[in-house]
Amino acid sequence: MLAMLAAADAKWSLMFLWLVVALVVDGIDGPLARRFHVKKYAPQIDGVLLDLIIDYLTYVFIPAFALFKSGLLPGWTGWIAIIVITFASAIYFADTRMKTQDNSFSGFPGCWNMMVLVMFALKPGFWIILALVVALAVAMFLPLKFIHPVRTDRWRAISLPMAIAWAFFAGWAAWVDFHPESWAHWGLVVTSVYLLFAGIAQQIVPRKGTA
Repeated sequence: MLAMLAAADAKWSLMFLWLVVALVVDGIDGPLARRFHVKKYAPQIDGVLLDLIIDYLTYVFIPAFALFKSGLLPGWTGWIAIIVITFASAIYFADTRMKTQDNSFSGFPGCWNMMVLVMFALKPGFWIILALVVALAVAMFLPLKFIHPVRTDRWRAISLPMAIAWAFFAGWAAWVDFHPESWAHWGLVVTSVYLLFAGIAQQIVPRKGTA
């Protein structure tokens, strides 16, 4: 809600700071729930459903609103993006096949908060942003693997520090109001590329003994 209120006032840096906080909370709430046996002590609460509701708001709805209202996508391109992002993500979040056996994601997991933050930092041309939106929306329904930095066991020793570094660089970039000369932008690019393609790389390079 704090992120949405900031977005409504076009305070984009503040909005993204709150979304980074939400991302950190999302990374630790599952392990905490399992550590304290929430399923046993609060069986009437569906934690998976609750997580999806919150994720849709923080990963999809608010970032899509920011992308639309920021002016990064003018005119009809903004309408295309906001419709594609919200509709495709709703279908993806309702798909029971979204998780793989190794706790990765099957298809791009709708992390539009991360994509949009990088677009705010780099400010590429609107055609590049629109192409990325369409490509990632299509990737949501392709047999491509995307890692969960906490729950995907393979390469976790690299993936988890990369995710923590991404959150650090994202907070840094938002804190300096996406200043174009900030070193945080380079960190965002490097960590984003890893997080985006690590799962696909795992598909290409199978585990030893499974080839």
